[in-house]
Amino acid sequence: METNTLMQQPISLSVEADDIGLRLDRFLNAHFPNESRSRVQQWLEQGCLVRGESPFGQASYKVKAGETYLLTPPELEETHIIAQDIPIDIIYEDDDILVLNKPVGLVVHPAPGHKDSTLVNALLAHCGDSLSGIGGVKRPGIVHRLDKDTSGLMVVAKNDYAHNALSAQFHPDAQTLEKTLVRRYKALVFGKPARTTLTLEDNIGRHSSNRQKMAILKYSGGKKAITHITLDDTWTLDGISTPISLLDCHLGTGRTHQIRVHCQSINCHIIGDPLYGKSQYQRLKNMPEVIQIFSRQALHAYRLSFIHPTTGDLCDFTSELPADMEAMIEVLRAS
Repeated sequence: METNTLMQQPISLSVEADDIGLRLDRFLNAHFPNESRSRVQQWLEQGCLVRGESPFGQASYKVKAGETYLLTPPELEETHIIAQDIPIDIIYEDDDILVLNKPVGLVVHPAPGHKDSTLVNALLAHCGDSLSGIGGVKRPGIVHRLDKDTSGLMVVAKNDYAHNALSAQFHPDAQTLEKTLVRRYKALVFGKPARTTLTLEDNIGRHSSNRQKMAILKYSGGKKAITHITLDDTWTLDGISTPISLLDCHLGTGRTHQIRVHCQSINCHIIGDPLYGKSQYQRLKNMPEVIQIFSRQALHAYRLSFIHPTTGDLCDFTSELPADMEAMIEVLRAS
């Protein structure tokens, strides 16, 4: 069975021979290839799938021969997000995708405390109604995100086909992540890694006491996170025991706050990081002013490579460091 058009009415799905053993969410994706995996998982969380007489939403469950499910997708919500004429630095654009250089301070999509003036508001103004509904009501076109105070490269989908294809590449567990998808960041940190190159591999999940933070979970839970780190440069300032280093961070997976957590784990706290920058006040006291006044995490997504969802070509983009990070590096090099 193959269903390409999603209707808001009950749909019967039977497990056939080539479905046996699939995770439930992947079983649904096989029947609805135009829906993203995150959308399918939302259906499960909302109780839209029934097995027997009861809702069944265990995404990791392996479907079995002879099972039948009844899916009633929710009605599509209308977006109430307003289009706002907010300037965005577009690096590349065609009929399917848009690549932009996100500035510091711009929130990607509406959330509590940030109802508007987000990248999504800007995209709706730039792209018009074509974005509505792609990737969800509050995240139209968004395939991946950067934290508010992280700058750098992002790709946005302009239609459903592009969104599904890019979402598959950007999924945190995607096998393509280290092959065709490249996400590299520059980070300025207090400290110096023990080796010039290292790979960090841990399980990262929600912090046990601070729900705004993520943490390495050593014993159970979380999701595997891999970061490859290279030391680009390091500086030792006169009279200051803590060196400052410039790191190149290559994502092997794409977990929330992954680089910030991994840098913290090797005692290389990102300068200006309000969540993971341990004891920054003491370290800042004798630092040059350009470092003392740095008010956001010194993290920039400088390279982004992926396979174009329509042409199949490899797209490779780079972005120069923003002025505030460059100013800090100039002072460090002159010290």
